[in-house]
Amino acid sequence: MLSFLSREAERLICAVLFLGMTLLGFANVVVRYATNYSLASSEELLTNGFLLLTVFGAAIAARQGQHLAVTAVVSMLPRRAGQAVVMLSVVLSVGLLIASAWLAWGAVAVLYRNGLTSYALRIPMWYYQAAVPFAFLLIAWRFVQHAIEELRQAGADHG
Repeated sequence: MLSFLSREAERLICAVLFLGMTLLGFANVVVRYATNYSLASSEELLTNGFLLLTVFGAAIAARQGQHLAVTAVVSMLPRRAGQAVVMLSVVLSVGLLIASAWLAWGAVAVLYRNGLTSYALRIPMWYYQAAVPFAFLLIAWRFVQHAIEELRQAGADHG
């Protein structure tokens, strides 16, 4: 079970988020047409849900090696040089994601210290942002996992 969760955590998070967002959006439409009022908090929740859906969806893409990539140069290089370029891109991507996680954590800390609350629900703003640094770290980890799998497969294909 733990292996399944570590392998599929972001898929489960995205599924739950998407289901909740769909139900909330549907409820808002029903309430709006039935009463001419809307659920004030739905915009706030949906906007922040999209943020989380995006970063956890990026982790899914990283794990599957489906991030946007320009492979024209790599495909023209000899196999070893191509692998080196791909590994360099992984190292740079992971470095950028770790820096992003650090900065996102700083943003969460500022929101926490300032005590800002959301406009509709009046809950602390840092609640919405708290998962973002961890999501960046998850994306970095998934990049590393995919790179290791690619190296193993390349070694098995040529070994």
